[in-house]
Amino acid sequence: MMADLPRGEATDAQPVFTARPDRRKMTDWVTEELREAIIELRLRPGDPLREAALAEQLGVSKTPLREAFARLEQEGLVETTSFKGAVVTGYSERDLNEIYELRTLLEGAAARAAAEHATSETLDALRHVVERSRERRDAGDVVGLAELLGRFDLIIYAQVTNERIGALIDNLRAHLTRIGKLTESIPGRVEASVEEHAAIVEAIGARDPNETERLMRVHIQSVLADQLATRALSEEAEEE
Repeated sequence: MMADLPRGEATDAQPVFTARPDRRKMTDWVTEELREAIIELRLRPGDPLREAALAEQLGVSKTPLREAFARLEQEGLVETTSFKGAVVTGYSERDLNEIYELRTLLEGAAARAAAEHATSETLDALRHVVERSRERRDAGDVVGLAELLGRFDLIIYAQVTNERIGALIDNLRAHLTRIGKLTESIPGRVEASVEEHAAIVEAIGARDPNETERLMRVHIQSVLADQLATRALSEEAEEE
């Protein structure tokens, strides 16, 4: 049996709980909430991020909110100007070209790795996604189809064994997911991706790394071309 503590010792000891939230954890939470809202397009490119309104909606002070803005600015999802304050970033033509140049390199490597190392279970999973994608396309379910196309990408990313390439893909993933959601509205784009994915899976099944990487690059350039064309049409409409 433990001896009783001397008088006064309990009051001098550190309390078990501080009853104060860790500001770093609060900032982490606020950052994740804002990041997800931006990626899911609940906060769209160009939307202002008004501190008072967001602090009230999230139930936090402005301090973790400002710290979250700083983090998201480093990720390229938020920009802060002296005139507008914090706003959700959009993508210029140069941004898209740079992101897709990097995507071509990284996903090309991921596709090659899939052809070299994918297990039969992984190949079955990719074929199942393609089959379901065709069903969703034929049913006109663009939302469900977009979700399946995203799942296809995740399976491909998981085949990367080079940890540094994997880290770069993780760093880029927020932008790729958001751009992908912006792409859903381009007529025929997600439908075209189905057969492009099917060709990639066929090359993986043939264990042909060169052809798999080539087809992935063709797919990515096709998506970029559609995005740039849609952007150009949108700019022309605005000028009129």
